[in-house]
Amino acid sequence: MLLRRALFVFFLGLVAIPVCTLWRPCFSYLGTLLIDSQTPRSADLIVVLGGDFYGPRVIKGADLAKEGYAPSVLFSGTIYQGRPEGERAIEFLVQRGYPAKLFVVFPHTAQSTIAEAMALRGELARRRARRVIVVTSSYHSRRAAIVLQLFCPEIDFISVPAPDPHYDANNWWKEGGSRKLFFSEWAKIVGSVLVGYPRFLLTLRNAAPV
Repeated sequence: MLLRRALFVFFLGLVAIPVCTLWRPCFSYLGTLLIDSQTPRSADLIVVLGGDFYGPRVIKGADLAKEGYAPSVLFSGTIYQGRPEGERAIEFLVQRGYPAKLFVVFPHTAQSTIAEAMALRGELARRRARRVIVVTSSYHSRRAAIVLQLFCPEIDFISVPAPDPHYDANNWWKEGGSRKLFFSEWAKIVGSVLVGYPRFLLTLRNAAPV
């Protein structure tokens, strides 16, 4: 009996030690996996996804254009307090010395990343863009890259996210805001692939080609 208990404790230790040692790097890996960050390359257009018109996203997009990675930045976004988000972003940037000629506005009514990708699909085709740099918040970049590639497979997207002070990828479990973003993004990634894309394919069957 004593030998059995000793063996049980021994094997429990063999399991517990790696678990206690590895859970932190595993959690950090899952946190950083939400971030899709690529080296910027020359592109036809820079697209800044909606949701941030006074902060890191628009500044990142403007800096990329200023550095010559694309001739212009398209601000995708909804109407906020009677005006397109893009117009407010341009005002914000012009006040900081960026030339207004770098920017264009693409207003829409999309309330989700999938809907925004569907709206952008037609606009990017109209502009004949083949390679596009996508700027969004760091935690949102993996999902945005997946959704855009699913809905716009003919375009080469380069993900260059902006840093976000509200998400700590390496220690997301320690703070409530980061935990919320982590679980929300992973759930939405699964939903985008399993629900959103099949729904889009069904829509395409009854729609004219873009």
